[in-house]
Formats: sequence, structure tokens, C-alpha cells
Amino acid sequence: MTIRSYVELMKLRIGLMVALMAVMGYVAVADRVDPSRLAILACAMLLGSASSSVFNHFYDRDIDRLMSRTCRRPLASRQTEHPRHVLWLAGFLLVAGCGTALFFFNMVVALHLFLGAFFYGIVYTVWLKRRTWLNIVIGGAAGSFAVLAGGAAVDPGRWLLPCLLSITLFLWTPSHFWSLAILLKDDYAKANIPMLPVVHGVKATARAILINSVLLVGASLLPLAFGTLGWFYGAGAAGFGGWFLWNNWQLLRCPDRVWARKNFLGSMIYLVGLFVAVLVDVNVG
Repeated sequence: MTIRSYVELMKLRIGLMVALMAVMGYVAVADRVDPSRLAILACAMLLGSASSSVFNHFYDRDIDRLMSRTCRRPLASRQTEHPRHVLWLAGFLLVAGCGTALFFFNMVVALHLFLGAFFYGIVYTVWLKRRTWLNIVIGGAAGSFAVLAGGAAVDPGRWLLPCLLSITLFLWTPSHFWSLAILLKDDYAKANIPMLPVVHGVKATARAILINSVLLVGASLLPLAFGTLGWFYGAGAAGFGGWFLWNNWQLLRCPDRVWARKNFLGSMIYLVGLFVAVLVDVNVG
């Protein structure tokens, strides 16, 4: 396998999103941002995310071969005759991530990093993905641990705001992923993976996305209700939330690939918008 193949195994785009969520948790509670510690935190979270992603490639290599989107992945395309050796890489990355978190921060950060990797690698990939359409709902907790890790990197005792933000991220994941699942419905069906659009159809999935997004937008306003963030954040969360719900409503009215793609991309814009709202609020509000 080439270096490029190993990099692909790590799913760095997911890792960057995980690191961003940890940064959001850090910035939300920090009185003063230390760029060097922020960079170390981001690197630790990248290592943890990469670990679970490598394991995901290994465990799912059989079903990856059945889907056009994933059949060219390094292990699915049999670029190595001994795929089990990548488990050593996954273990090394996890130890490196947890070790970095423990050395530079504290046990709580290391624990959240480990739990995030465990939920994605074991709870989602091994236990749920092939068994139930609730896979992404429960497995989506993996990303929520990144926000908690970011807050704990500042002070484990300041847990309320990171906890509220982690609830938002937990509810964001189904709305984000189910939109993608609509686009990949045929692939998932070929691999016999019970994603929501495969099991209950696209219309029901669009309805579930809207219901979940209503809960998501409501949860995003909890920091305002608890007084942990101010009106700058509240205005941003409400504005981006209203726009995202409008996109969800359009998907329900016209459940096709065009609006599914708009919702998938819109979910990422919404999440970045929340991050910006947090950043503005803690620095201006």
C-alpha cells in the first residue's frame, strides 16, 4: 500500500470536522485562547478520529466492495494481502491520541477522545451499522465527545456549556447523515445495510429529518436559555436554524436527490454557522 492509501484509511475530512468540534468546545469556555494548546488538542483529536476510521475501513471492507462509492477504498480493493496489519496502525493512532491528550491536558480529555473513537469504531461500525436503521442515531454520539473533550481541555469543571453543545451535535448527526443516505440509498441497499431510506423509504426519511432538525434547532438554543451564551449566539443559532429548517421542509415537499444534496451540504454550513456564532459571542458578547 502507498502512503496515499494509508492517508485515505484515516478519513482526514472526518478528522478535521472532529477537530473543529473540539476547538468549538475549547473556545466556548476559554477565558484566553492559547494557540499552541489549541493546535495540540486538534492534533490529538485527529489521531483519535483517524484510529477509528482505519478500523472502520478494516471491518467494513467486505460491504465496501459492494458499493460503488467505496469499492475503490484501499482494503476493499485488496491493495494488501494482509489487511489485519492496519489494526496495528489503528491501535498506534489511538494510543498516540490518548497519550497526547493525557500528557498535555488531563484524563478527562483522554477519556472523551477514547469514547469518541470507541463509539464510531465499535458501537456504530460493529454493533449497529448492519443491524438497525438507528445506527447513526446512537452511533452519532461519537462526534459529541469531541466538544466535551474541547471543554475539558480548558477546565473539566466547566462542563455545562460543552454538554449543551454536545447535545446539539448529537442531534445534528442524523439530519446530516440521513440526507447523505438518501443520495446513497441504492448503494446501501446493494450492501444490505439498513439505513433509514432503505428500510422506510425516502419520504419517511425526509419526514424524520425535519422532525429531528426541529429538535436540533431547539437544542441549539439551550445555551441561551441556560445563560451560558448570549444574544449574539442566540441570534446566529436562530437564523441558521431557521434557514436549515426551511431546507428540510423543501426536502419533505420534494424528496428528491437535488434537495437531499442541498440538505447534506446545508447541514455542514449550519454547523459551521453555529461555530461562528459561538466564536462571535464569546469574543464580542
